[in-house]
Formats: sequence, structure tokens, C-alpha cells
Amino acid sequence: MDGLTVLERVPGPALRPYVTVLCAYRERYARPVTRLESAMPGAVLIFGFGAPMEVGGARFTSFTGGLSDRYTATRVSAPTEGVEALLTPFGARRLYGVPMRELTNLIVPADDLLAGWAERLGQVERWADRLALAEAMLTERILHGPDVRREVDWAWARLLESGGALGAAALAAELGWSHRHLVARFHDEVGLAPKAAARVIRFGRAHAMVRSGVPIARAAAACGYYDQAHMNRDFRLMCGRTPGQIFPRPQVGAAADSVA
Repeated sequence: MDGLTVLERVPGPALRPYVTVLCAYRERYARPVTRLESAMPGAVLIFGFGAPMEVGGARFTSFTGGLSDRYTATRVSAPTEGVEALLTPFGARRLYGVPMRELTNLIVPADDLLAGWAERLGQVERWADRLALAEAMLTERILHGPDVRREVDWAWARLLESGGALGAAALAAELGWSHRHLVARFHDEVGLAPKAAARVIRFGRAHAMVRSGVPIARAAAACGYYDQAHMNRDFRLMCGRTPGQIFPRPQVGAAADSVA
């Protein structure tokens, strides 16, 4: 059957602070499908077991990377299946064990950071068993990964709570750190500087509001954009479309984020 089939597994309590989505999937289409994947406040991990897909202009079967402040184009040209995990910044930091600034806006083969994982998962046929194995592997490695500085954890939580409205200066002042020290530590642990991370968080909030039907001007004001032109620039950079192209309209024939 053509289309996308997904089986989700809710991560166990130990993994939930680090993995927001864990699923097995299969994709099969009559013709190639291109998507513009939006920037988000997390990292994507894919273990593929079928044909490779194009990601950012290169071909990968299994891949991952760090946080990004721009959209990524993907293209599926042949049937494929796999396991996907969406990681929080600290989940990625603990899983990969490298400073997250080394992965910012990059896509790399999964084997570069998790050698042999795709092969192990590919040997398991049942989706439920694949997901159980993936959760066990992720849990073991993440819980034994490097600790994240509690100050950076706190600053990230404050940014999320504010919807990206807090500035780095305010965060640094609350921590008693210099602006430079905060930016350096945040960049290492999260992968983006606080200002860039705030933009991604704010975009995500605005994007969700616009998609749900909130008028564009109201969403811009609620999310702290100076004007609609400012909002348009962020949307073009982070999802490849303007708010007007996303705002729901009656009798739309195709998904807003997919182009066949």
C-alpha cells in the first residue's frame, strides 16, 4: 500500500527527558516525494533499512545530526523503512558524547556516531521488537553519557517556557554568568547559541499557531515578532515557506509541507 505507515512507541520514564518521539515507519509512493523539514528544537536520528533518501542534497540510509536553524529538504524516491528517534538537545549530547556545536546544521551518517546500531536493528524484522531494541540501546547509552551542566539545562528550560522570548543577557544575568560564558557553554551543550535557539523555539510556536488557524498577524504579535516581514524571514529560513503558504485554507489538495 502506498503512503506512510507509522508505529509509535512511548519511551519509558528514564528515556522521556531525552527522546520525544520513537517510531518505526515504512514509506512507499508511486513517484518521488520531496519534503521541506522544518527547523525544530531537537535532533533527528534515522536508522534506515531500505533505499537511501536524499537529505540536504546528499544520499543517506541512516543519518543524524545536531540542531539546525534552517529547514532541510528531503526526497524519498524508492520504498524504504526504518526507525526514527527525535532527541532533545541534551538527549543528543548524552547519546553522541561530543560537543553539540560540532554537529550544528550538519547531517552525518549514523555509523559515524553510533557504529553498528543500524545493522543490529536491521536484523530484527518485527517492528515492535525493533522499537524495543532501539529503546534499550538508547536508554543504556544516554543514561551513561556525559552530564549536562545544570545551569545550561535551566537556561534551556527557561527559553522553552518563554516561547523563545528571553534574551541571552537576561539568562546570563539570572545565572550570574557573563554573556560570553553563557554563549560558549550553551553552544557546547545545545548546539546553537541562545539567540539562535530562541529563534527556533519562537518559530516553532508561531508555526503551530498559524497551522492551527490563528490569524497570521495575531500569531506574529503573540510570538514577539516586530512585524510580519520579520516573521516571514524566519519562516522562509526555517521551513522554506511563508506564513501565508501555511495558513489553512478550504479545499487544499495536498499537504503543506510535502511536494510530489
